[in-house]
Amino acid sequence: MNQKTFPYPLLRIGMIGGGQLGKMTAQVAKQMGFYVTVLDPAPHCPAAHIADAHIVGDFHDANKLTALANLSDVVTYELENIDTQTLKKLADDGHVIYPSPDTLEIIQDKLIQKQVLDKAGVPVPTYAQVDKLDTEYLATASYPFVQKARTGGYDGKGVVVLKSPADAAQALPVPSLVEQFIPFEKELAIMIARSPTGDIRCYPVVEMVFDDKTNICDIVAAPAQVSSDIAEKAREIAVHAIEAVKGVGVFGVEMFLTQAGDILVNEIAPRPHNSGHYTIEACHTCQFEQLVRVISGLPLGDAQLRAPAVMWNILGEAGYTGTPVVEGLHEALAIDGLAFHFYDKSTTKPSRKMGHITIVKPDLEHALKDVQYIKDVLKVKAEEA
Repeated sequence: MNQKTFPYPLLRIGMIGGGQLGKMTAQVAKQMGFYVTVLDPAPHCPAAHIADAHIVGDFHDANKLTALANLSDVVTYELENIDTQTLKKLADDGHVIYPSPDTLEIIQDKLIQKQVLDKAGVPVPTYAQVDKLDTEYLATASYPFVQKARTGGYDGKGVVVLKSPADAAQALPVPSLVEQFIPFEKELAIMIARSPTGDIRCYPVVEMVFDDKTNICDIVAAPAQVSSDIAEKAREIAVHAIEAVKGVGVFGVEMFLTQAGDILVNEIAPRPHNSGHYTIEACHTCQFEQLVRVISGLPLGDAQLRAPAVMWNILGEAGYTGTPVVEGLHEALAIDGLAFHFYDKSTTKPSRKMGHITIVKPDLEHALKDVQYIKDVLKVKAEEA
């Protein structure tokens, strides 16, 4: 896709998935003049409010995936749980899909992902394949360890930390990847964009702080407070990881910084990622525009940080399910440098991602201070029945 001139609309983009990532990608694509068709089973998914067309269908429905591809010049996706066999057939038939179905197939299975990275020399935690965590395995296991469902996990689901045999009831009854528990110093992440020609842009290395109860990312601080040597090592390892899976697109690479100063790759997301939301306000080219550039064959944008920023995920409050009600918005928007993003989800549930805020400040310390205040006042609850 090396066009020098474009018709209107520039290209027809097919987006598999209409959640918040699909919505934010569609917003950028529409701003730039692209035609967007989204495939999602929910008739009123967030991206449906932005896209030009919406195919209501499941991500494993071969007919719906084919219909999307036939309406599009290029197809991408905002989630991993997709029928890759259909995508591979579509690619063989000449449809353009980024990241490729082969890359997605590697990343979908956490065990295969680790094996590919390990074989390529990318540093990862010690791991093993365990098809069933039965009584015998749990009795002889070395604790603590992390169990990950090989497929289907997201937003903290499909991952448990087993600290002792007493936690046996928490074990997942599915084929798993079992990993060494890493007593990390920090959890780091970086967004990497890679074009079909191998051109690469690296966003800043950021630090993620996870909520202990939900295992969902709570805060992202950009840049991470690490030395320049650590940041450069993390960039090099992340790029190596994306090259190992032959990635073309935008990828989130999550990593552990160990107490000994080593960098270990935890997981790769083959799409825009929670740890990259800050780029909308804080970088010259946000992760969503970067994806549109990659898949349409346009030059990659500047990924440099304009100013320090902190992102906070807004989750549905515990005890509330129903039509969302936002509290504390006046107080939040009174803070200079704060941007509020609501995901247009018609129903809130406890711990459901409902939106995020980003605070851009001249220094990270002030941004972090403001976020701690916002966490106390900004809430998503539900209308009373």
